[in-house]
Amino acid sequence: MTPAEHPAFDHFVATVAALRDPEGGCPWNLAQTHGSIGDYLIEEAYEALDAIQAGDTRHIREELGDVLLQVVLHSQIAADQGEFTIDDVCRTIDEKMIRRHPHVFAGAQAANANEVSDLWEQVKLAEKAAAQEGGAPAAPASLLDDVPTHFPALLQAQKISRKAAAAGFEWDTVDEVWAKVAEERAELEEAYAAAPKTPDGRMVQPGEADDGGDAAGAGGRALVDAACMEFGDLLFALVNVGRKMGIDAEAALRASNGKFRRRFAAIERAAAEEGRSVEDLSLEQMEALWRRAKEDEGL
Repeated sequence: MTPAEHPAFDHFVATVAALRDPEGGCPWNLAQTHGSIGDYLIEEAYEALDAIQAGDTRHIREELGDVLLQVVLHSQIAADQGEFTIDDVCRTIDEKMIRRHPHVFAGAQAANANEVSDLWEQVKLAEKAAAQEGGAPAAPASLLDDVPTHFPALLQAQKISRKAAAAGFEWDTVDEVWAKVAEERAELEEAYAAAPKTPDGRMVQPGEADDGGDAAGAGGRALVDAACMEFGDLLFALVNVGRKMGIDAEAALRASNGKFRRRFAAIERAAAEEGRSVEDLSLEQMEALWRRAKEDEGL
C-alpha cells in the first residue's frame, strides 16, 4: 500500500509552528503550555462527538479540525521544549496500530468486533510484559491504573471492566451477569430501606430532616452513602451486561439521552401550541404527548 501524501496536513503543521514562532508569532499561542490548554482537548472532542451524533457532515469536518489543532499544538509545544514532534506522535500511533491489529498485519484471527476488542486488550497486556522484561520502569500497581480516573464514570466502568475481563476476571455467560444484576438490586433495595428518608421518599441530604423530623446524623449519612454505593454497583453490573452482549453502554445511554431530548421537546412544542408551558400539563397529559411523540417516530 502506497502512503498517500497530505500536503494540507504539512501546511497546517507549519501554520501552528508559525503561531508559536518567538519572532512574530501569536502572543496567546506562545503563552500556552500542556497544562493551560489541556481541558480544550476534552471540550473539542465532545463537540466533535456531538456533530457525529447529529450526522452533520460539515460540522464533523470542522470539529475534527479543532481536535486536530489540539494535537498539533500540543506537539508543537513539546517540540519547542525539545521533547517530541508531531512526526514522533504519528510514528508512535502508527506502530501501535500495526502492533495491536495482528489480525490485519500479522496473520492472527478475529471474526467479529468483540474478538478484535479482546485481542486488543491481550496485545496490550503482552506489551506491558515485554516492556518489563526490557527493563522499562515498573508497571502501575494495577492493570486498571492506566484508565484515567477523570473519564466519565460510565466510560470508565466500560474500560476497567473490559481490562479485568481480558485478564480472566470474567463471567462465562450473560445469564451469570444478569444474576449479578439481581444480586446488586437486592442489596440496593436493602440499603435504601435502611437509609433515612424525607417524606417524599428521597434519601436525606446534608442538612435535611428525615420523615420523623430529625436531621440525619453521622450514622444516617453513612447509611445514605452505603445506598449510593450499592446504586453504583448496580450500574456497574449493568455495564457488564452490555459489554457481554456487545453493547457500548456509553453510546447506548447517549442515544437514549438524545431520544428523551427529542420526545420532551415534542411535549414542550405541543404545550406551546396550546398557549401553555410544559409545567402547566398534568402527568397524564405529558404521558399522552410522550406516546404521541413515540408514535411519530414510528416506535
